[in-house]
Amino acid sequence: MKYEEISSAKFMDRPNRFIAHVELNGKTETVHVKNTGRCKELLLPGADVILSHSGNPSRKTDYDLIAVYKERLGLVNIDSQAPNQVVKEWLQGQDFTLVRPEYRYGESRIDFYMEKGDRRYLMEVKGCTLERGGIGYFPDAPTERGVKHLHELAKAAAEGYQAYLTFVIQMEGVTRVLPNIETHPAFGEALQAAQEAGVKVVYLPCRVEEDRIYAKGDFAALGHIEEKPEGYVP
Repeated sequence: MKYEEISSAKFMDRPNRFIAHVELNGKTETVHVKNTGRCKELLLPGADVILSHSGNPSRKTDYDLIAVYKERLGLVNIDSQAPNQVVKEWLQGQDFTLVRPEYRYGESRIDFYMEKGDRRYLMEVKGCTLERGGIGYFPDAPTERGVKHLHELAKAAAEGYQAYLTFVIQMEGVTRVLPNIETHPAFGEALQAAQEAGVKVVYLPCRVEEDRIYAKGDFAALGHIEEKPEGYVP
């Protein structure tokens, strides 16, 4: 996934979930934050951030805040639309005979449905931007939708689907993600139950640059799949 026109700025504050103030070229600019999560450990006053120019004259803001530098970690992409695009591009490079996004299953839309021979796959995608001590955590804010998706994946696994929850790690140097039970215990419980039902967890590391983010890894190798439940104690 590539951003066509980017700029560097300094983060100032975030009045609400949707906008932030940054210093750009010596002036205060109001920008759209492409992540409704908390990002409290990332969006700190004075932090270096990356903006993408929208190019849409009808918008109220000219820029999207897409990434931020975190001390001792480096660049973290916080664009909540990036994980699905990254996975779409990644899956198209694997050997599936069919890749279909936004697949209706049960009472949800699962991010991807795939086929390979007579096997059917369902994959739900979650972006990870929260890091502590070299380990990623999800979510950084309560997500009832995420819990619902795990229940759906568990049901799908029982019906014979190859069911996957894929964590797109939107930073480098992190290879593993645990449920953030301090923020949302129910997600950790649902994840453990889903794994026990046969849902596999994929940790998808990414290369993160100022103007792009892309997946590193080969699905066929299954190198980042956690086969057995590991509990949810951080």
